[in-house]
Amino acid sequence: MGFSRTIHRVALSATLALAPLSLVAESLTDALIGAYRHSHLLDQNRALLRAADEDVAQAVAGLRPVISFAMSATENTDIEELTAIAALNAQLLLFDNGATRLAIDAQKETVLATREALVGIEQNVLLAAVTAYLDVVSAVEFVNLRDNNVRLLTQELRAAQDRFEVGEVTRTDVALAEARLASARSSRAAAEGTLAIARESYRVAVGRYPGQLSPVPRAPRLPGSLKEAEGIAVRTHPSIRQAQRQVTVTEINIARAQAAMKFRITADADIRARRNNDPDASISLNFNQPIYSGGSLTSALRQSKARRDAQRAVLLDTTHNIRQQVGNAWANLSVSVAQLDATERQIRASEIAFRGVQEEAKLGSRTTLDVLDAEQELLDARANRIDAQTQQYLAVYQLLSAMGLLTVDHLGLGIQTYDPAAYYNAVKSAPIKQSRQGRQLDKLLERLSKN
Repeated sequence: MGFSRTIHRVALSATLALAPLSLVAESLTDALIGAYRHSHLLDQNRALLRAADEDVAQAVAGLRPVISFAMSATENTDIEELTAIAALNAQLLLFDNGATRLAIDAQKETVLATREALVGIEQNVLLAAVTAYLDVVSAVEFVNLRDNNVRLLTQELRAAQDRFEVGEVTRTDVALAEARLASARSSRAAAEGTLAIARESYRVAVGRYPGQLSPVPRAPRLPGSLKEAEGIAVRTHPSIRQAQRQVTVTEINIARAQAAMKFRITADADIRARRNNDPDASISLNFNQPIYSGGSLTSALRQSKARRDAQRAVLLDTTHNIRQQVGNAWANLSVSVAQLDATERQIRASEIAFRGVQEEAKLGSRTTLDVLDAEQELLDARANRIDAQTQQYLAVYQLLSAMGLLTVDHLGLGIQTYDPAAYYNAVKSAPIKQSRQGRQLDKLLERLSKN
């Protein structure tokens, strides 16, 4: 049986014991949906994406005419004459060697990079929800385990007291049982405190306190090898895709810096009206070629090339880091599978040993301390199993996150997700408020505000 199939088999058996059963219980899917809908961090980054969309609209506006109106009035007190002038001016860019088009392309790539950043935030939000869910489930299991331990040690104390009364054991044996019971009660209080903290973390991650939580579902399908997982990560991880887009932006900015050294052609039209005079109009064609700028244009070109080199280094570093995250998650998953298998064996052996020591104690061949030690070993084994189950399932989702697959769509949560293209399509043509597109954009903004 391959490693991947072993993971799925052990994960399924682990999840059945990881949480209490309930007829009506919150599932992990419910928690993930709640986290996605509740997250203010997602809201923040969606707004930042819409702001990036507006940069495209502003760049597009550079290809359109700029029309302005001005009016002035001057009174000459010496001759008591009032001069009023009204002017209407229009300017249009005709040719700039592609600089404005390049600016639009750069902003479009920035939008795509920002979308990838939003996917990264989505992954973080969902992983936090998984972590919070598992923390609550394991905390509940620990509370139940500590409760059972207190009940068992209470019985052991009563048995020690009964045997002390008939002279079978000494007062020391009773004191040992009392000490272990006090320690168990302390551990139970600590477990209840851990559960309270886990509930608060759940509320922050999901947006509400947890109710009865159902067992975690079957683990999502995973690649069959580390190499396959790394290949998926390099292709799909949002951090890598974002860095790739940012490299493209810097390359476009180099072309923009080169275009800034070349000429521009613009057209101007003016209409001026003076008091008591007929209006006059003029049209001009303007040619502008930088000759000397004190070295600022060549400096800007060198700067853009340096930023490209830096961003390429960021891309390489990000790719290395993502590969490492995949390797770490894969290793953690392998370790957790082995630990869970070992703890199952440990529990079976500890149960046999505990029952045997109990029987031997009844026959007088074992002391109270032997019984308490055997019970503690069984308790430790069961606690280790809870930890191993939790870490194994968490490692599955950490691996999905490292591959860039921890998203609402990939998990199939079945809810409507935020559409980043909707706002972009509404603003990419830079509509004005009075236009039909502008009115549609106002309605879209109102709907987004309500959501």
